[in-house]
Amino acid sequence: MIYGYIRVSTDRQTLDNQRFEIEQFCLKNNIVIDQWIEETISGSQSPEKRMLGALLAAAKPNDLIICSELSRLGRNLFMIMSILNNLMLNGVRIWTIKDNYRLGDNLHSKILAFAFGLSAEIERNLISQRTKEALARKKSEGFILGRPPGKKPARRKLSGYEAEIQSLLDRKASKSSIARKFGVSRKTIISFAKNLEKSYPIPP
Repeated sequence: MIYGYIRVSTDRQTLDNQRFEIEQFCLKNNIVIDQWIEETISGSQSPEKRMLGALLAAAKPNDLIICSELSRLGRNLFMIMSILNNLMLNGVRIWTIKDNYRLGDNLHSKILAFAFGLSAEIERNLISQRTKEALARKKSEGFILGRPPGKKPARRKLSGYEAEIQSLLDRKASKSSIARKFGVSRKTIISFAKNLEKSYPIPP
């Protein structure tokens, strides 16, 4: 399977230029794109919040992803390295046109995969270390860490209202209106609704 991946940050930008670049590259190299993935979203968003996340999950060993340049994958180096490491560990090839990267099942790519993985691990450790240091400093300054006493997590506030929430969802009430009714965020209602689908019995 060969994928063409295109991303722009805002709707004021056009996807056409990147698509043209990829089409011309494929024409010269006798390649046919099986599926296009096009999205308008900031590269700072995690892959899971983008169509890219679904692509990474769907791609199989020896599949090929073609994009105009590595910066289309993410906004920062750490994110790009994590994505490339994931692809190469799963045997998925990725080619870029402007950067002229050909990452796949070869020694050069395996060396890069090791470097990407090591860099990502170092970055994770640094983030963890900085977080621990910040928490230790807060504690030494007298701050009480953790949830304030007596404050319930948002999802626990919904406990006991499963039937009512399911009824509202069945009547096509918006998740925003349900969130306002129970004093929680829309994101909490979305998460709660997903759990309802798995565990709450739907009457015949």
